[in-house]
Amino acid sequence: MASTSTPAGSAPPPPPPLPKESFLRRNKFVLPMILAVNLSAGAYLFMRTKKNDVGAEAGEVSDSSTSAVTAVAEKQATVPAPVQPAVVHEPIPEKQQRELLKWILEEKRKLKPKDPEEKRHIDEEKALLKQFIRAKSIPSL
Repeated sequence: MASTSTPAGSAPPPPPPLPKESFLRRNKFVLPMILAVNLSAGAYLFMRTKKNDVGAEAGEVSDSSTSAVTAVAEKQATVPAPVQPAVVHEPIPEKQQRELLKWILEEKRKLKPKDPEEKRHIDEEKALLKQFIRAKSIPSL
């Protein structure tokens, strides 16, 4: 029995070290979990800002911005807005109006209607333009 054993004072040799695996190989679930959390957080932030934008476009005011809006309204109530006089432009000469109407008529003639209803609508507009061009005086707006 003593022939196969080691000397009494020495310990058995340590087992060979296992090859060290990378962190991702040891924890295969970590990377997909991180990706899922990031994607869900990004989707949440995207949808939250999208909802705020839609509310602002529709004219709705969120609760967080109500105090800011009331503060601005109070400032505007205390300071009167300067009244600007209406700007009166010179009337466009009749000759230029006729030239403009002729140009619009030419553009209407270039249009290609998609269906009979659109063709009828364009023809009505062209007839109205022709009446204005042939009239002795153009009505002012």
